[in-house]
Amino acid sequence: MTTDAELIGRSLAGDNDAFMEVICRHEGAVGAYLARRVGREAAEDLLGEVWVAAFESRKTYDLSFPEARPWLYGVALNKLRRHLRSRPAEDLVPDVTSMANGWDPWPAVDARVDTQAALRPALDRLRPEEREVLTLVAWEDLTVADAARALRMPAGTARRLLHQARMALRDAPEVVALLIDLNSVKESQ
Repeated sequence: MTTDAELIGRSLAGDNDAFMEVICRHEGAVGAYLARRVGREAAEDLLGEVWVAAFESRKTYDLSFPEARPWLYGVALNKLRRHLRSRPAEDLVPDVTSMANGWDPWPAVDARVDTQAALRPALDRLRPEEREVLTLVAWEDLTVADAARALRMPAGTARRLLHQARMALRDAPEVVALLIDLNSVKESQ
């Protein structure tokens, strides 16, 4: 199988279809990364911007790295930051009257709400760089070295930030309470 680096190299030599293959390989992962941060609708718009930016900056890609996913997360993070800075101070809730009749999001949402409600304050207390390393490793399944590459920092710094984030979450009262609740549910089954 051809590596992403080889495809980007071919793209730089004029083979635009090669870069399309890189996009096809990573569209789902990068799109999910953006959707988890800004919602599906905004993510769709941002994803197009990510591909344009990646194509335009592909000459800066370090071809010694065979997989482009960490680099693409870095490009996506830059687009995401610009998007978040450009948003109005308060985004309005979308009009739910236009949703299909009989559509009920609550069964799917209920199972996650308690966990998210408990984790959100603990995650919000993390420093932004700790939170980014943690989410890239835990949610995006990157190695610490790849997360460091995506965030343009030394791997040792990323390891330290990940350790600090894990320690902060481990000691957060919300997380402790959540783990106690999960253990009691597990024991009662």
